[in-house]
Amino acid sequence: METSKVFLFFLLLLSTFQVLFVSCTKFEVGGKSGWEVPKSKSQQMYNEWASKNRFKVDDTLSFNYTKDSVVVVTKDEYEKCHSAHPIFFSNNGATTFTLDRPGLFYFISGVAGHCERGQKMIIKVLEPASPPKSADQNSTDPSQTKHGSGAMAAISSATTLVFCFVSFVVVFFF
Repeated sequence: METSKVFLFFLLLLSTFQVLFVSCTKFEVGGKSGWEVPKSKSQQMYNEWASKNRFKVDDTLSFNYTKDSVVVVTKDEYEKCHSAHPIFFSNNGATTFTLDRPGLFYFISGVAGHCERGQKMIIKVLEPASPPKSADQNSTDPSQTKHGSGAMAAISSATTLVFCFVSFVVVFFF
């Protein structure tokens, strides 16, 4: 009986790791100092920070600041350090922004003069990794469409969650 509990615990552990690998990451922009005008002469401090990280869809950026703002703008507005019609604006002191698509995001401070002094950043969100295609997916069968494979992925995720829950119940209650 003990051997089966160890085996089930091992399966539970593997299931948990699978769930953890699909999670998103929360990034603290600027680290301990937060979102502020750079103190050093390095005008690219936020872009240097961003280049050292790998961002994916559904990751979040946490901006902590006082008497400032976070503005998401177009590339042209980023280069000009000004936006009359921002894509996103927040000035609540603790802004969380979700990276909801792959591609480039342009951030600037909305306070006059801060962007020109280096308080701006470009984030590149990576394309989601696509799983390798199986022989069945390479066929010309109309039932093998993107919608069908998406449904299978959803079923697979649900199955993993059910398996994880059942493993937990079996290990800890039997």
